Amino acid sequence: MQPVTCLRCRREIQTGGKSVAVYMFAQTVGVRPRQKSAANRICFCPQCAVSLAMGLPPEGALNMAAWDMIRDLVSAEPSLNEAAWEGLRGIVGLLSDGKDESSNGRLRRAG
Repeated sequence: MQPVTCLRCRREIQTGGKSVAVYMFAQTVGVRPRQKSAANRICFCPQCAVSLAMGLPPEGALNMAAWDMIRDLVSAEPSLNEAAWEGLRGIVGLLSDGKDESSNGRLRRAG
């Protein structure tokens, strides 16, 4: 089995790991005999899925359709956003979990 990577950042997604998968296939309609392509799976890590959903719409009809589906998933409920933050904390190792008492809800200036 081939390892799955995020289409955007190319990080490997572990088997059973959190991700967003977009499945695509093509099928003829109104044409006999009916033909159907193989299905392809495109995966995004949670960080890239949330980032894509929050960004500007992409160009192209297929890109736009996938973007709309990802936006629907991200906005439906908070679990994907939470998975993205979990991943960022693991990658960067510096992000707060938001429960740090010393900050008292105030932002600190960098530098």
